[in-house]
Amino acid sequence: MNLAPLPRSFRGLAACALLAGGASLRGQGSVPARHFLITDFGAVAGGKTLDTAAIQRTIDQAAAAGGGVVEVPKGTFLTGSVFLKPGVELYLDEGGVLFGSDRIEDYPKRVTRIEGHFEPWRMALVNAQEMDRVRIGGKGRLDGNGFLFWAAFWQRRHENPACTNLEVERPRLLFIDRCRDVKVSGIRLLDSGFWNLHLYKCRGVEIEGLDIKAPTAGPILGPSTDGIDVDSCQDVAIRGCRISVNDDDVALKGSKGPTADQDADSPPVENIRIEDCEIVDGNGITCGSEATVVRQVLIRHCRVTGKANFLTLKLRPDTPQDYEDITAEDIELDGGGRLLNVAPWRQFFNLAGHAPPTQKISHVVLRDVRGSFRAFGVLQGNPGDTLSGIVLENVHLTLADPTLRAGPGVGLVFRDVTVNGRPAAAP
Repeated sequence: MNLAPLPRSFRGLAACALLAGGASLRGQGSVPARHFLITDFGAVAGGKTLDTAAIQRTIDQAAAAGGGVVEVPKGTFLTGSVFLKPGVELYLDEGGVLFGSDRIEDYPKRVTRIEGHFEPWRMALVNAQEMDRVRIGGKGRLDGNGFLFWAAFWQRRHENPACTNLEVERPRLLFIDRCRDVKVSGIRLLDSGFWNLHLYKCRGVEIEGLDIKAPTAGPILGPSTDGIDVDSCQDVAIRGCRISVNDDDVALKGSKGPTADQDADSPPVENIRIEDCEIVDGNGITCGSEATVVRQVLIRHCRVTGKANFLTLKLRPDTPQDYEDITAEDIELDGGGRLLNVAPWRQFFNLAGHAPPTQKISHVVLRDVRGSFRAFGVLQGNPGDTLSGIVLENVHLTLADPTLRAGPGVGLVFRDVTVNGRPAAAP
């Protein structure tokens, strides 16, 4: 694997890439893997017969045989939650689809990680938990079939505009929980009922070549359909993905609340590398909304081609937060979003009787950024927050709204910045 030299703070990602780069799917490593075709265990293509039991039986048989590749052939297979087991890989052939049931009962409710804490919640379509060496890939598709779940949420939001994201149960598409040495590659994720790919407390992760999409226009939108949620993880590489969703495209997450920095279940998100990705619609690359420490993040060789913002940093007034050492370089903009969306995030916050904690943003660098976009954006925090060491270097933009709305006391430096063909100075 060819890794270009990195700044010292990002060198942990080299270990991540080597760890995640083991034998590939379909037995192309040193020892051919045994294959288990789901149709040999009773799965029926066509999208009409519920195949959950047959698919899980295939996984169980593969595990009992010492491991192997569970293969989804061409065809549409209707299913609820399935659970991978150690030594079992999942491969979707071209044209192979795991099509999510639209009955919430087909996704068991268990105590699980969701929105920065644990509570009973529906499991995902595909789940991998507490495993070493997770492999999911191919040329097929995980289809969440989320329309009825979205409709139920929007109906509840119409009845109660203050309803939370968790008030209406919706399944995630792919949940990888407390795993090491993870590789997810090639597949398409479509129409998830909730978040698409949720990684929790994983280390050594490689996400490559995914196409993730949920509706961002039309008669019904996909609420909270985050593309990739990196929750309390370390050493994660995301490469060559295309993401267009109706929420955060890549979200770096942790815990929330006034004592979140004491939460042992939410270690820092660190050593994250995002490169060669296309962001279309959504909130862009995001820290939060639930997050405490996010650091050592490198975003490079990426482009925004739709209405998405580029960099969103959510500052919760009820959570101690520290976002530091975030570097973005070689970024191309050709869309309708904001370059920066750094602002207080007050949705559903709760101080629970505590004094407001403070948030800190430091050492954020955007360099070699070019193209046309809607707006420069906003850069401000809550009262008492510290925003320092923010540098824009070699940034050349054409903007419909050229104003950067920066709050008082922001430590901002411009070096070789032009907007609409004219030199720009930090506000």
